[in-house]
Amino acid sequence: MLTAHKQRILEIIGTDFEITRGRALPLGATVVRGGVNFAIFSRNATSVTLVVYRTGDLDPIAEFPMDSRRNRTGDVWHVFIGGIDPGIEYGYRMDRVPNLEPHLHRFDPSRVLLDPYARGTSRAGGDRRSVIVDSQVDSQGDSQFESHFVWEQDQPLDLRFADSVIYEVHVGAFTRNDNAEVSSPGTFAGLVEKIPYFRELGITAIELMPIMEFDEADNPRVNPITGERLINNWGYHPLSFCSPHLAYGGDGTPRDTLREMKEMVKAFHAAGIEVILDAVFNHTGEGRAPENWFSFRGIDNSVYYMLEPETGEDRNFSGCGNTLNCNHPVVRDFILDCLRYWVVEVHVDGFRFDLASILGRGPDGAVLSNPPLIEQIAADPVLANTKMIAEAWDASGLYQVGSFPAGQRWAEWNGKFRDDLRRYVRGDAGMVPVLATRLAGSSDLYQGNGRAPYHSINFVTCHDGFTMADLVSYDGKHNEANGEENRDGCNDNFSWNCGVEGATMDLDVVRLRRRQVKNLAALLFLAHGVPMLLYGDEVGRTQRGNNNVYCHDALSRLDWDLVREKQEELIFFQRLIAFRRAHRVLRRGSFVPTSNEPLIHMDWNGTNLGQPDWNFESRALALHISEREEDDVRDSIYLITNAHWEASRFELPQITGQSWARFLDTSLTAPNDIVEPGHEVELEEQACYQVGPRSTVVLVGRPGIRT
Repeated sequence: MLTAHKQRILEIIGTDFEITRGRALPLGATVVRGGVNFAIFSRNATSVTLVVYRTGDLDPIAEFPMDSRRNRTGDVWHVFIGGIDPGIEYGYRMDRVPNLEPHLHRFDPSRVLLDPYARGTSRAGGDRRSVIVDSQVDSQGDSQFESHFVWEQDQPLDLRFADSVIYEVHVGAFTRNDNAEVSSPGTFAGLVEKIPYFRELGITAIELMPIMEFDEADNPRVNPITGERLINNWGYHPLSFCSPHLAYGGDGTPRDTLREMKEMVKAFHAAGIEVILDAVFNHTGEGRAPENWFSFRGIDNSVYYMLEPETGEDRNFSGCGNTLNCNHPVVRDFILDCLRYWVVEVHVDGFRFDLASILGRGPDGAVLSNPPLIEQIAADPVLANTKMIAEAWDASGLYQVGSFPAGQRWAEWNGKFRDDLRRYVRGDAGMVPVLATRLAGSSDLYQGNGRAPYHSINFVTCHDGFTMADLVSYDGKHNEANGEENRDGCNDNFSWNCGVEGATMDLDVVRLRRRQVKNLAALLFLAHGVPMLLYGDEVGRTQRGNNNVYCHDALSRLDWDLVREKQEELIFFQRLIAFRRAHRVLRRGSFVPTSNEPLIHMDWNGTNLGQPDWNFESRALALHISEREEDDVRDSIYLITNAHWEASRFELPQITGQSWARFLDTSLTAPNDIVEPGHEVELEEQACYQVGPRSTVVLVGRPGIRT
């Protein structure tokens, strides 16, 4: 008679059970004909044991110690188990005997470690486990992960980068509010239900804040105001780089979470929208204390992390406690394998790399002149058409905006654009020359090194900082609820509260704030480069002055009542994006004219034609953007911006065969502030235009109206 334990073993191991040597590649758990091959790297372990669980069980069902000679090729430990159910959970125990350098090698055989290559994770009894996501086997016996998913003709869209409009969004926060009216709030499926909203807004790509598995409960702090436990809401502490976050799947199982993510990508592609992932390869969610080890720390600490060789202390270039050793050959290959997985198996269109400058540091932290990882990503054939976006700085002061290595392959979050636009619209002196450079695609950063305007990802706000509504409502951050005595979050926000700190019933202040948001939006979407919009900015989402809501769910959520109540703001953004799409002179693909690009002229003016005012005290600028060949004008836009607190009268250029019509004027009240593209209002006065204080005006040349 079978014991209960043996019965459980037979439930996951068939009658054709066998254990053989296995093979060293590919790394991870690979389903092949007849069983599963397990392979994991560890250079410094002297013993490795595969631990197998039945789904949901607290205790392992079997453990398979590997022979250090038979089951090891180089630094890769491997074993093949035939007749095993591919739906099992598993992990590894590792040890080093003797361990003469415990400060470097943090092996602990009592802990069961996640496989870095796991495609799914689960949590049982508080422990993280790797999960073999169901796969099919091809005729050659090689794994095709999730190959039963019906992609049909779907593939990454490869849209022209210069035409992109990116929308940064938090998967959970976007639909978690009760008034989001979706059937699966806070999930990939919830985003799919909002595709009509994305299409009406006009964006071409969603940039998802971290979706690689993380622990929402890893924040030890409490809200000092309410006493509630704070969370890891943003997900910038990854646990497993090839596993989608379980909470973003409907039922929270690894298999269905991955399936729902693929369904989301496929649905967005069908709508013509790309999917970009925020990739956090600069650090992990592992701490130094043993209770916080779950994978890399116990597999090979001295390989995966940058350490001080004498003490074993982490080099902290990430500001998060540890730093991945990105340019170690093993870690470099791991990161490339992860990127290829998301592109090949999940069809994502691009990546935004958090604190990407860390990817260019060597094992000792030194900045490399030709960093191998960054160059390999740039040259990788599988990733050749994938959009690569660098946050070109790190937490230790390295700032590479405009100089990120292998630059022609990488776009960059342009932090200088953000700061300069904020300062100009706020009314700071000396910003007019800088504004002109930003509107021209940040040529000071990108033209000299062979790059193009689209290498500049232009933004005014992002997840990290104020929302656009808060940017014009607060002079300073209000992060007391984060439990860090308001020390966290950026201090240099270049914000202005328009006269009152925070919420107010003063109608003059409310109107000024609304106009300032429109000014910021107009300059963002009319500048050369790729605009990026933070979710909810189009309807005035507020975080109540908190500029670092990494630890808050409620403050991050989009209140969908705003979508219904803030129609004036929403329409303004929708029409701005549509205007950008309608005028290719705003989306040039190079600084130098080519056979594939229109000949674009940019003429700078002040209140008087031909006389741009570059003086320190100037706060006004006019730009004539036109596509023309000799006297043949095909498209003509006149942008006037006045950040001064007094109105100014601007001369208008004459355009042969055309007359000026108004597209937007932020000093006017809705619905006159902006019209649908193609329905511009012809000006009565064609020689001059009176621009209100703190206002932006956009005029369009309309043929055949008046000469």
